[in-house]
Amino acid sequence: MTEWTPLDPALAKVLPTGEPVNVSRRGFLGAASASALVLGFGLPVGAARAQAAGAAPAVVPGTRVPAFLAINPDGTIRLQSPFAEGGQGVWTAMAQIVGEELDADPATFVVENAPTGPDYQVINGKMRITGGSMSVRSSYDTMRRLGASARAMLIQAAAQRLSVPASALSTQPGRVVHQASGRSLSYAELAPHALDLPAPTTPPTLKDPKDFRWIGKPQARLDVRAKSTGKAQFAIDSKVDGMLHAAVQHAPRLGLAVGKIRNEAAVKAMKGVHSVHVLDGAVAVVAPRFWHARRAVEAAQVDWVEPTGASYRPMPATFSTADHAAHLATVQGTEEVAETAGDVAKAFADAGAKGTLSATYHSQYLNHAQLEPPSALARFNADGTLDMWFPNQAPDMFLAEVAKVSGLPPEKIRIHSPLLGGFFGRHFLYPKGNPYPQAIELAKRVNAPVKLIWTREEEFLRDPLRPMAAVRFRGAVDANGMPLAIEAVSATEGPREGIADKRSGEIDPTALEGLAGKSYALPNKRIAQIFVKSPTTVAYWRSVGNSMNDFFYEAFLDELADKGGQDPYAVRLHLLSGNARLTTLLKAVVDLSGGWKRGPFTAPDGTTRARGMAMASPFGTQTAAIAEVSIADGQVKVHDVWQAIDPGSIVNPAIITAQVNSAVALGLSQALIEEAAYKNGERVARNFDGYPILTPDRMPRVHVRIVESGEKMGGIGEPGLPAVPPAVANAVSRLRGQRVRTLPIGTLS
Repeated sequence: MTEWTPLDPALAKVLPTGEPVNVSRRGFLGAASASALVLGFGLPVGAARAQAAGAAPAVVPGTRVPAFLAINPDGTIRLQSPFAEGGQGVWTAMAQIVGEELDADPATFVVENAPTGPDYQVINGKMRITGGSMSVRSSYDTMRRLGASARAMLIQAAAQRLSVPASALSTQPGRVVHQASGRSLSYAELAPHALDLPAPTTPPTLKDPKDFRWIGKPQARLDVRAKSTGKAQFAIDSKVDGMLHAAVQHAPRLGLAVGKIRNEAAVKAMKGVHSVHVLDGAVAVVAPRFWHARRAVEAAQVDWVEPTGASYRPMPATFSTADHAAHLATVQGTEEVAETAGDVAKAFADAGAKGTLSATYHSQYLNHAQLEPPSALARFNADGTLDMWFPNQAPDMFLAEVAKVSGLPPEKIRIHSPLLGGFFGRHFLYPKGNPYPQAIELAKRVNAPVKLIWTREEEFLRDPLRPMAAVRFRGAVDANGMPLAIEAVSATEGPREGIADKRSGEIDPTALEGLAGKSYALPNKRIAQIFVKSPTTVAYWRSVGNSMNDFFYEAFLDELADKGGQDPYAVRLHLLSGNARLTTLLKAVVDLSGGWKRGPFTAPDGTTRARGMAMASPFGTQTAAIAEVSIADGQVKVHDVWQAIDPGSIVNPAIITAQVNSAVALGLSQALIEEAAYKNGERVARNFDGYPILTPDRMPRVHVRIVESGEKMGGIGEPGLPAVPPAVANAVSRLRGQRVRTLPIGTLS
């Protein structure tokens, strides 16, 4: 049972009790029905009416239930989610958690993205983002308490209606029941009567996990029906009265400016064109229809000129990804150490030349390539306010930036956050990587609402990329052939420092996660970074640094096993000796795959195959994967991927299985074929015809085993990816007899 955590004493003057109180029906959920049950958490009792009158008491994030929950007369339960739904299933998980303690079927929930505001900054009480696989694990206790408080209020209302003690009542899904008399009342009936009752003065009692009805069990996704029937609304579907459309043509290299539109008069005369605009590093056309805007802006003949002053990360005209990869492999510089243990120098000396190994590994730039291209709709209103609709993973962060761009105070701005057509880290704040500043500027100029869509070609020009890295490894084995030491020096720029466009004085943890912090008990290790600024803009990408660093480490570990004449499975078991959790997990994936057989071996269909394995520990979750591959006509075929995943504890196993399948698909796509390439400072590919992604015919069978260790809850959305590329690479290396040290693997000779 989860314990009640008291409030910080420093907040006592603002929140005298830290316990739930009721808030009037005119409280936070103004759009909810007047007879909805609305509960407040952590407000002084006297503040309920003050809030109704417009006062704004201090907020402890994640504690005021009226900001989150309403029970409507039709029995549906409206939940304002602090986390965005983009296909990962978080809305369903939120409904399961709240519904469990409220004793309400999650299927009766209607979940929406919450508006901006401090109530929803539930990550460490300071932040609201949907990313880092933090949503469920960071809000689990908060959402449970929210549901339990609502249930207590409903029981209190029923006790008055039925003239019985609250202790004589219990609940069944959606109803309060008096077992002795057989009477019961629905939550919808009770909601109006619960509104004006005092809230419980003691912390809500939470269920014992053994009594869970919905948590830990498969639950149908709440968003599937709307998506399947075309009723789901994404940012790209947003529309308002009087709206104009806009399309842009970006400079081929970031930093270039518009010198002249040679055929501007002809563009203005094209069908449907409302106006033509010069923006920072782009030309835009506004029209009543998007097709007309797009056709016109693509016809614009623009002379691009070099910037005359400072600009954000201008792209050099000479840049190529091939040259940059070579530079990263050999660049010298300060090696900033992130992790060290033992005496690496002595270990290499003791191992001697025969027991040491050196290798350099490479990763590629990657696009996010999410299904929905970026868009933004801006509407300035007659009352001086601004409404904006756009895909985002952090509405409060965007609110602050929209205020800067628009010149309006935050209280005059409303950020609407529709469903996301894909995540992958694309919808964070990226300088020059989001369309909302352009939409704001165009709406100001034309004095009308403007909806701007970046076509895929324009997105590929401005999509900030997953960083590229080269890692120089040295390894040593002992007299028994077991790994004795590993040194890894990564030449790269991490996404956090890249987005900020400056170094903080400390190593960016996102640059080295998956290299540093590995759980193997190596007696000697040294992990370091040589900071090399990327000529491209960079970004978070699904599983962030783990997406490339676990490939580096796990592939080199196999290489080191070969150096010592050891089997990779035996090496991992040896290095995990004493780590019961990871030993159990590794054995679980081997059992799931039918037993470890590295190969090469002949499959029943006559193909020659091999298997590779890898492990990863991203975002508080542990994973182990095995991949089985064959090669035909130079193309790698991945037949099966087995993955065991231990997130500590779970909410919905069906969502976990779906997320692992999704992560396997993206992990394979980047391992086999994806690469964002540049020549002469310009993108080689501007759409999926030149930037292929994994097709359904190349998707393997995926087998998932969930292992609940009972450890602290970890994430789900990203952890299934990092172990996949190295498992595939290790299998391919075994099959070819030649190490794979660079991604994507591509076509093999």
